[in-house]
Amino acid sequence: MSRALLLLAGALFTWGIGEGIFFYFQPLYLAELGADPLQIGVILGGVGMVMTLVHIPAGYLADKIGRRPLLRMAWGGGLFASGLMALANALPLFVAGLVLYSMTTFVAAPLNSYVTAARGKWSVGRVLTLISATFSLGMVVGPLLGGWLGEHYGLHFLYIVSVIIFVFSTTFIFALPPQPLHDSAAHFSSKNLLKNKEYLSFLALLFFVIFALYLPQPLTQNFLQEERGLSLTQIGFLGALGALGNVTLNLIFGQMKTRTGFLLGQLATAFFALFIWRGTEMVFFSIGYFLLGGYRAARSLAAAHVNSLIDDAQMGLAYGVTETVSAFPLILAPPLAGYLYSIAPASPLPFGLLLISVGIVLTLIFFPRPNRL
Repeated sequence: MSRALLLLAGALFTWGIGEGIFFYFQPLYLAELGADPLQIGVILGGVGMVMTLVHIPAGYLADKIGRRPLLRMAWGGGLFASGLMALANALPLFVAGLVLYSMTTFVAAPLNSYVTAARGKWSVGRVLTLISATFSLGMVVGPLLGGWLGEHYGLHFLYIVSVIIFVFSTTFIFALPPQPLHDSAAHFSSKNLLKNKEYLSFLALLFFVIFALYLPQPLTQNFLQEERGLSLTQIGFLGALGALGNVTLNLIFGQMKTRTGFLLGQLATAFFALFIWRGTEMVFFSIGYFLLGGYRAARSLAAAHVNSLIDDAQMGLAYGVTETVSAFPLILAPPLAGYLYSIAPASPLPFGLLLISVGIVLTLIFFPRPNRL
């Protein structure tokens, strides 16, 4: 592994710890600040809307000015936004910080481009899933620490600890070496990307699949706390298992053909929804959260498949468009999940399970063949 990938792995691992400390408790903290389930869904949907707007500009700029400046901007912005959340003691200011934090997801396109260019002899699928796994490994530690800290010091304290950890992660990013721009990037027309039928058909499939995979997730922690009586420590433990599942399934599925791994990621997430919905004991919830790692593996493999459908000069823009399409479900799914939850707390789970089953069938039929290896 190159020095650049090692530095990225360090940055993502430490950021994963910091984000993992609060991520799984965020819906609970929103409720603690006074938001009801429908409001939580709307807030998370608004966050998803912000996330949708940033990917294409970031991908375009990654092709034009380079990837490292955008990586630095994302890490610095995330540090600032997390500081704002840590300072907030009321819902409006916290939501403002949360929205700013969500904007840093623009890092996905330049990060994937940077990793792809730095992969050496590794396949795109292998390197993207491996780098994703380093972040997820940090997310194993974070929820365990967050659950304990939340039980003893309150949920607000989690954000203070995260800011401290994010400082170390940002230091790694500012040590990254630069990368040269692709030779043809300045002359390549983005219009050609919109004429790529295989790529566009994959985006349509990806939109539906991500929507189906995400729908059971936004209010799962609330369901487990309110309907199954789990403590913060138990929810933190489940979050750690979910991150461990991210690591394990990314590494396993990353060794497979992208179509196979993409299908298995959906299947694993379907079992997550099933075990949370029908399970009554901690063992079922634990297995379910471990299998939720299929969601992140599926997203990593989707990005890897995109690289096989486009020209290298379009890499940043193509990743940006792909992340935008993947982010749209993060707008639409949480309000729907909140509405379904307000009717019957378990209902987002079987409904999501049904949609995932449809997504698997659509993948079997419409998953596009790569233009190149």
